[in-house]
Amino acid sequence: MFKKILSIILIVFLLYFFLEEDKYSLKNIQIASSMPLTGLMQPWGNAVLESTKSYFSYTNDNNLLNGKKIEFVTLDDKYEPDLTYENVEKLKKENIFAFFGIVGTPTIKRILPTIYDENILFFSPFSGANFLQDESLSTLINFRASYKQELEHLIDYLKNKNIENIAIFYQNDDYGEEGYISSLEIIKKQNLNLVAIGSYKRNTLAIEHAFNEIKLSNPEAIILIGAYGANSFFIQKAKNDDILKDSIFCNVSFSDANSIINDLKTTKTSTENIIFSQVVPNYDDKNLKIVQEYQEIMKKYSPNSNIGFLSFESFLASKVLVDAIKRTNDNLTKDNFLEALKNTPKELLYEIKIDYKNKRLLNQTYLFEYLNDSFKELK
Repeated sequence: MFKKILSIILIVFLLYFFLEEDKYSLKNIQIASSMPLTGLMQPWGNAVLESTKSYFSYTNDNNLLNGKKIEFVTLDDKYEPDLTYENVEKLKKENIFAFFGIVGTPTIKRILPTIYDENILFFSPFSGANFLQDESLSTLINFRASYKQELEHLIDYLKNKNIENIAIFYQNDDYGEEGYISSLEIIKKQNLNLVAIGSYKRNTLAIEHAFNEIKLSNPEAIILIGAYGANSFFIQKAKNDDILKDSIFCNVSFSDANSIINDLKTTKTSTENIIFSQVVPNYDDKNLKIVQEYQEIMKKYSPNSNIGFLSFESFLASKVLVDAIKRTNDNLTKDNFLEALKNTPKELLYEIKIDYKNKRLLNQTYLFEYLNDSFKELK
């Protein structure tokens, strides 16, 4: 009888020990990321970095985590998958609680085996790829809507405008191919015509061949699934071309609308007939309480940074992350954090409703055009 009681006590002790081991008990909660802080995609990385750091500074200054501090540790990957892998291998050896905001589909795809095999927490990857919706990725939760949701909205809008002949310009990697395949499926489903495709190599502006292939088809609309530099360069060339100048140019959120507009303004290129898909509402709509909060915090903690869609998205995701940590009630484990994320209060972001499903917290998309020096939502 004594041996039986001793065995039960030992089992309870071991269970308690292992549960305690899973608890993240450091006073400074370290969140890590790998992102492009140099190279062609630097504006993307800077937008994520500055808004995340700003919200974390606000969190620490206002003691939102009850005596604990949150830190953001980042390494530069230049938007190159192998560098992302090297960075994650380095960072995971530190006292990192979770990864957050890693930028790009090909870069994220490179590290997914590590995330999966080693049961690493990963919240809010900056990609809308379909493979990130896989339920087997049990420690990964998306913040944003998917590229497929964006493209469905975009192509549905085109169809309602009686646009039938569509071309696709895409980055020749996992990101571009994701968008290309989704677009192809939606175009076919909508009984529209795919008249041409053209691709270019990641981290380059080598678009000449793709441009000429698309130009030959004389499309009414062109879906651009590329980085901002390639997309803006394509649009600049097209606006100066007699065949393509009146086409409608459709960009998904990863294209970075703010950087594209800056490029077009610099080159004095018209911004007419350009559509920007987004996964968040207008970052400059001061009628929204969440926008007021975003702009106030950015003005205080990062006054020299430009506000924009990517920065706003990162800010919102940072707010959700901090709230999830706070609601673990000082029992910060992987499971508790994941459960807190899945049960994020629907009203946390005020006007932006959170509705967790299909491994995503947000499921709404928006379309914008740029007129009179501001983004206007297309209804």
